[in-house]
Amino acid sequence: MARTGPLNAITDVAGVLVGHHERTGRGWATGTTVLLAPESTTGAVDQRGGAPGTRETNLLEPENLVRYVDAVCLSGGSAYGLAAADGVVRWLGERGRGLPVGQQPHEVVPIVPAAVLFDLPRGDWGNRPDAAFGHAACAAAAGGPVPQGNVGAGTGATVGSLSGGIGTASEQVDGFVVGALAAVNAAGEAVDLETGRPYAADHEVDGEFGVTAWPDRPAVLPGTEAPRLNTTIGVVAVDAALSKAECRRLAVAAQDGLARAVRPAHTMFDGDTVFVMATGERELPEGAGVVGGAGRAAALDALCSASARVFARAMVHGLLRTGPTSGVPAYAEVWPGVLR
Repeated sequence: MARTGPLNAITDVAGVLVGHHERTGRGWATGTTVLLAPESTTGAVDQRGGAPGTRETNLLEPENLVRYVDAVCLSGGSAYGLAAADGVVRWLGERGRGLPVGQQPHEVVPIVPAAVLFDLPRGDWGNRPDAAFGHAACAAAAGGPVPQGNVGAGTGATVGSLSGGIGTASEQVDGFVVGALAAVNAAGEAVDLETGRPYAADHEVDGEFGVTAWPDRPAVLPGTEAPRLNTTIGVVAVDAALSKAECRRLAVAAQDGLARAVRPAHTMFDGDTVFVMATGERELPEGAGVVGGAGRAAALDALCSASARVFARAMVHGLLRTGPTSGVPAYAEVWPGVLR
């Protein structure tokens, strides 16, 4: 039986902090989410789909110089929203956090990979995240419970015919903790509209989704059509000491979890991007091992399997924890009385 971490959130991975900043009302419906990493956190990324919007992803390739990341920035606003990462870089630089490039402590370059989702135009055109959003999200970053739903990068999100948002989950596996945070904004559906059951509902652990019983009736949806330009973005964190290549394997596995949660996944209208942060707190066992054995490869495989499960569960939370988004209904509106 899978076991969640104490918070069932990505912040169950020690040292990972999450901050949101969003604006709603008066022509606004967008935001930014920042995940601050502990010192010496190894990073990686896997990107799929035909419409990505990213920053600083090439440096995460295993053959390139930089290994450690200082933060990951997730934002609404499509390509405009990449500006939010400027505020994250500034916030970190003000604190002397980054890759040392000079003789003085403040001479650093913060490493902040970023990805954006398409939420235009949920508010008025021109109202989208900028550097101030990233800076404010950093200032709000904390451990503990992670706000979910229509917050941060998930403020204006949709998933298929329904509202989307931020979701998070965690799992304890073989002494390690794997956590995920997803900004759920897929072009595909996350729910079987004929039954009301989320596609990844079978991944639930200990009643975490908060349902009395899944419905068994078709959706009755308003005529509003969700935009076809979307993109799910997110982060998987683990407290293991991994190489960049090993982190990449967790990111690949997380994309499998995304594909379990939405149908279709990785379309030409999505730019699905998953980052991995490995904090290095615990070492994997050494030795080559054999299939099913206790070597490093087997331990990594267990973490990859957990990465897929956790990301899928985070996506269900991102679906269920939301309210309506600019005329797009929330799950609880279409199937009332299902959620406790």
